[in-house]
Amino acid sequence: MCSELTGGILDFCSINRFFASPLPEGWEWLAFGLAGLLLAAIVIMVVVGAVAVNTWFERRMIARFQVRLGPNRWGPFGVFQPIADSIKLISKEDTMPDAADRSVFRLAPIVFLAPSLLVFAVIPFGEHSFLGRLNIGVLFIVGVTAIHVFGVFMAGWGSNNKYAMLGAMRGAAMLVSYEIPMGLALIGVVVMAGSVSLFQIVESQDLPFLLVQPLGFLVFMIAITAEIGRTPFDMIEAESELGAGYHTEYSGMNYAVFQLAEYLGPLLAGTIATVLFLGGTRGFAPIPGQIWFLVKVFLVVFFLVWARSTWPRLRIDQIMGFAWKGLFPLAILNVFLIAVEVYLLQDSDGAIGTESLWIMVAVNWLVTAVSIVAIANVLGQRRFKRATPVPSPLANMNAEAD
Repeated sequence: MCSELTGGILDFCSINRFFASPLPEGWEWLAFGLAGLLLAAIVIMVVVGAVAVNTWFERRMIARFQVRLGPNRWGPFGVFQPIADSIKLISKEDTMPDAADRSVFRLAPIVFLAPSLLVFAVIPFGEHSFLGRLNIGVLFIVGVTAIHVFGVFMAGWGSNNKYAMLGAMRGAAMLVSYEIPMGLALIGVVVMAGSVSLFQIVESQDLPFLLVQPLGFLVFMIAITAEIGRTPFDMIEAESELGAGYHTEYSGMNYAVFQLAEYLGPLLAGTIATVLFLGGTRGFAPIPGQIWFLVKVFLVVFFLVWARSTWPRLRIDQIMGFAWKGLFPLAILNVFLIAVEVYLLQDSDGAIGTESLWIMVAVNWLVTAVSIVAIANVLGQRRFKRATPVPSPLANMNAEAD
């Protein structure tokens, strides 16, 4: 496979060839291992650095939204606060309950974090800039991101704590429920692109899929917000009710790994949304595609921070009901709508012209608006409004005082 891919700048095949060129025949396995280790180091260092910046940015932005100062002591504008947090977490004692399952307890943070790092390894960051090029990128993302459910459950089970187990159980139920509409939302992207390859999806977006299928984008963003445990779907932790949820018994660096995965979530959501719905590195010259990619990711992250700072947490019954009564029907509607439009508007070569794309934009935005109004009237608060209280005749409320 590597012999077929040439011209890469930061891809596995190019790095593998670089290490293999000075080695004698029969030592290709060493070049393969070195290339894998180097790519793993690149992903980990870049992602951890980005998470450190995101923690500072998120705390400052939430403080602005809520009329607070935010971190402002360590460095100018508090830019050294992530370093202070890291030192604090490293210096904290790492404890474990006596009755905990030691192997499961230790493995849970790794299982929770690893899927996010794996996803970043297959994200196309330009035509010739990628780490792992897969022709099944969408399936890889759906399959890998589902693994962190096991990390949540393992943390609660391994802690041997009833509160942690309660948090893990309802967290796993929520994550599994929202994986269904998220996967269905991606079907519309695959149908439009005609491929499950992330590269083909980016190349097929003559118009960003955000414009072509806004209903699919809406379902995807709500579902992935729940998947990463962000407000208003942060019932997976619910600090005010369960102490900390599934990671109640964790401290020190084990807790830091959970926090790393939590703050990595918005970056992961922004990156996936950029590739699937916002055109990836596609933009306007002379600005490089990588700059466009980062700007789009930043806009998605900013929206998630905005949502976290303004919306209250939902109850668990509201969260589960919204997944099955709201997002699931909308996702099914989006799949059928896109499938019918592609069938009717594609030409003999299977392509969809620009005029047909704009027809889809008009139809799909209208359907999205009608669907939102319909779901809001079915699941909204109108049916929960209290009736005007009628005093009981037994209360004798109209009697005059003596």
